[in-house]
Amino acid sequence: MNRKILQLALPNIITNITVPLLGMVDTAIVGHLSENHIGAIAIGTQLFNLIYWNFGFLRMGTSGFAAQAYGARRLDEAVRVFIRAFAIALAIAASLLVLQYPIALLSEAIFNGSNEVMHMALTYFYIRIWAAPATLGLYAIKGWFIGMQNSRLPMWIAIIINVVNIVCSLVFVLALGMDIDGVALGTVIAQYSGLAIGLFFLIFRYGKLFRRHLTHHFVRQTLQWNAMKQFFKVNGDIFLRTVCLAAVFTFITSESGRISDQILAVDTLLMQFFMLFSYIMDGFAYAGESLVGRYIGAHDRRSLTLTVRYLMLWGLALTLCFTACYALWGSDLLRIFSDKAEVIESTRPYLFWILIIPVCGFSAFLFDGIFVGATASRTMRNSMFIATMAFFSIYYGVCHTLNITTDFERNNVLWTAFMVYLAARGIGQALRLRPDVYNKA
Repeated sequence: MNRKILQLALPNIITNITVPLLGMVDTAIVGHLSENHIGAIAIGTQLFNLIYWNFGFLRMGTSGFAAQAYGARRLDEAVRVFIRAFAIALAIAASLLVLQYPIALLSEAIFNGSNEVMHMALTYFYIRIWAAPATLGLYAIKGWFIGMQNSRLPMWIAIIINVVNIVCSLVFVLALGMDIDGVALGTVIAQYSGLAIGLFFLIFRYGKLFRRHLTHHFVRQTLQWNAMKQFFKVNGDIFLRTVCLAAVFTFITSESGRISDQILAVDTLLMQFFMLFSYIMDGFAYAGESLVGRYIGAHDRRSLTLTVRYLMLWGLALTLCFTACYALWGSDLLRIFSDKAEVIESTRPYLFWILIIPVCGFSAFLFDGIFVGATASRTMRNSMFIATMAFFSIYYGVCHTLNITTDFERNNVLWTAFMVYLAARGIGQALRLRPDVYNKA
């Protein structure tokens, strides 16, 4: 079982580690320009997180349904899953392009950077939004590959995307002298490069399967409402769950900017540590999606139980490793993200939070993968509701009850609420593991 987990997890880890590395490179590029550039890239990135995280069901729901179809040897149903997800992805992307101006106006009301920071953030937004069809299309492609027990193809797609993005950003900003618009343009080019590669892999690896089923009647039947109701039911729960996720992370960025531009820069750097840990843990979570869905589809409860047990053991081991690494080299990593002495010094008093992140967060990431594979979306939604309410209750309750006024105290309360939020997600899903996952097999 460990071998199966690692065969799926390691390519996923390589896939996911390129994502925070890309964000770190973007932060490092603009971090050498000014403090306001760090804040602008944080707001711009968080705005797209707010947008795209809400449509994360295109990947998560697709992988869960595809894995169960694979386990049951219903390859015709696996093709239907992809068609539904990809069609919905393109429809959503078209809507985002039409609504980009209202979205930009809303972002100005949500985020609280200075005029200069917001101007740069919106410049970034108006360029990067044109990557929406490629980004959402890739959600469906990657989710389907993961469900089909193939984590190597998403790995190569991610590597290509991020190499193109990093090279373009470096050339545009450092060689051609472009500003934050160069970083955004690099992302657009990279996303369409990834979409082209993803479709190539789809045709090259699964062309026979699609040609066998891809007829006009098959597609029309697949996209009928009665056939899509279960897809929308599960993904509706994941959508609501992701709205809460986006709300928490958006609030952290917004509230950091409300406290001060300096705190916004500090929290942006601290979040790089969180993202690094989360994406590596998600490598094992994606393995969980593939294997849990497969064994539920095959009605193999013994293998399902072993999968969950070994995933949690890997999570504990990685938690210990990350905590130790952050304790030993956390200060050194800060210098990679920025060479601004004042920003680094402002971050040091908050570095102890990066030691708590792995302990509070590992189970939340792993259970997300397990419950996605089981398409147990209702529990994911409910546990996220509870965790989100805990986050906002703690932050506002402590700040008002104790009359917190200083920047240092407010930011520590913000991070306390965030740690409780992470822990509550894991606990909520752990309590529903047997009825919602094990009993399905």
